[in-house]
Amino acid sequence: MDFLVNRTDLHEFKVVDRAPSELEPGQALFEIESFGLTSNNITYGVFGEAMHYWRFFPAEGGWGRIPVWGFARVAETANDELPEGTRVYGYLPPSSRVVIQPDRFDRRGFVDASPHRANLPSAYQGYRAVDSDPVYDPEREDEQILFWPLFFTSWLIDDFLADEDFLGAETIVIGSASSKTALSAAFLLAQREGIEVIGLTSPGNMDFVEKTGVYSPVITYEEVGSLPRSKAVYVDMSGNADVRRAVHERYGDDLAYSCAVGMTHYEEMAGGSDLPGPKPAFFFAPVRIKKRGADWGAANLDHRVVEAWHPFVEWTGAWLEVIHGSGPEALQKAYLEVLDGKVDPAAGHVLSPA
Repeated sequence: MDFLVNRTDLHEFKVVDRAPSELEPGQALFEIESFGLTSNNITYGVFGEAMHYWRFFPAEGGWGRIPVWGFARVAETANDELPEGTRVYGYLPPSSRVVIQPDRFDRRGFVDASPHRANLPSAYQGYRAVDSDPVYDPEREDEQILFWPLFFTSWLIDDFLADEDFLGAETIVIGSASSKTALSAAFLLAQREGIEVIGLTSPGNMDFVEKTGVYSPVITYEEVGSLPRSKAVYVDMSGNADVRRAVHERYGDDLAYSCAVGMTHYEEMAGGSDLPGPKPAFFFAPVRIKKRGADWGAANLDHRVVEAWHPFVEWTGAWLEVIHGSGPEALQKAYLEVLDGKVDPAAGHVLSPA
């Protein structure tokens, strides 16, 4: 089973059955158990062409498989280093099965060395073996599915800003404050001494965002003009051009840095060519991972992120509602809810294709 979307119209989708592939020497077949569906996955679809997300799990005829994060088990193997039954966490298609080519095994797991993925970002290539993954907790599988890649990105944002001494700013303004990536970043930034973290959100999400306790204060998009004037950094999680302009106009030259998370080329940011203050910069997590991997080594980087992960997961237990679903109908329903922004910010979809 494959869940396919039209690469030029994400509201057009279909579920198709596909004949199983014969394994070649060195390959393995994943049986996909469960995966998450959040606005982050929609971003993969929106920027599928520009950022090459469609190339990870290709489909034919103008259709694509939006990547997801989740757990899979090795159902068949033609690779001597990867035994059948091994359970992993990583980047997957919204399908029931997928063939990979495991290679470069280490203490954490391995990577997919399939030729079509050779030139794609390494941050999306790795698969963590559950038995040796320091992140894994059998009681927290849902949280890992929903948050791990988003938390990792947020940790890198927090690390980058701290490494730059917050560019002289004492205020961090985060757009789309109710999103899971924004909440992850705010949780980390709120622990920094001398830093005020302000959340921007819609009126409908105001109560939820305030109750998370990681923003001080929370204001609506319509109230951007009331933001306190000080040296500030804007972390744009939404890509909303009107909000971005309002923030830039509010701060002007007092805006030390404008960070667009998950965005692509500057020209694609509507209304961004004549903004007051600094030109928005794009934060692409794989670039920061590569730098910190070179600075500290992959094992040390992993240790630092995992150390911050555990208290974060404990915090999410106070508000996170997990919505479980299984089968194609549940997948299609959840996809539309996420695509159209109809999911409660306190909720997250965890789906099984079977």
